[in-house]
Amino acid sequence: MRLRPTLLAIIALITTTVLTGQVLPIPYAHAHNDYRHRRPLLDALANGFTSVEADVHLIDGELYVSHGRPWRKHKKRTLKALYLNPLQEIVQANGGVVYKGYEGPFYLMIDIKTGAEATYKVLKEQLAGYRQILVSYQNDAKNPGAVTVFLSGNRPFAAVAADSNRLAALDGRPGELGQGYPPGLMPVVSDSYSKYFHWDGTGSMPQEERQRLQALAQRAKAEGKLLRLWGSPQTETAWRAFLDAGLGLLNADKLARLKDFSQQQQ
Repeated sequence: MRLRPTLLAIIALITTTVLTGQVLPIPYAHAHNDYRHRRPLLDALANGFTSVEADVHLIDGELYVSHGRPWRKHKKRTLKALYLNPLQEIVQANGGVVYKGYEGPFYLMIDIKTGAEATYKVLKEQLAGYRQILVSYQNDAKNPGAVTVFLSGNRPFAAVAADSNRLAALDGRPGELGQGYPPGLMPVVSDSYSKYFHWDGTGSMPQEERQRLQALAQRAKAEGKLLRLWGSPQTETAWRAFLDAGLGLLNADKLARLKDFSQQQQ
């Protein structure tokens, strides 16, 4: 599928700004509900994000990106149109990576909103067309690629775990730490912030909660996994506390705000 000239121009602009140092990749930046931005994926890349989130619904054999079930089908809102095709173009333009000169991982989190098994079946077929840009797994062996796909929401856990030649990993849960799941199967561990913490991101994080966060983050890190907490406060004070505690991915809805924060940390 060929991209529209305007989209190609945007991709060229993003590539140029990365090459000239105007965009610096942020290893911990996760674009929460990325598809709600005016330019899904592209706005995240323009702000240096290295992880983006897309909610998908399987409707009539196609994967559509939307938080709730889309009220109408639109070819411009498919997973291919918004994420897979642009990522392929960008990786090809940058010589095999999303960000030129950046060796860290780039994550595409796909949050499955419809039936796990049926959605995964279609997703597998679609991802196969982008194998050349994706991290892949053969049994326990990991093959390098520019983009790591991991699945959240209605996770097809058993199907993915049993797949000996796969193109996607799983979004883990804290209760799954210590169960022997390798980081190749479960690179990220996610849960609701409010399930563990009450701090609203202002003032100082209570010591008890800080210690609890550090312990949880260290458990994930010890297994080679990143910890992500959705629904967490989005303040500079909170982000600083989260990074100090070892949180691997920071959720952000305001892309430019996290970018500005990251620049202040350098």
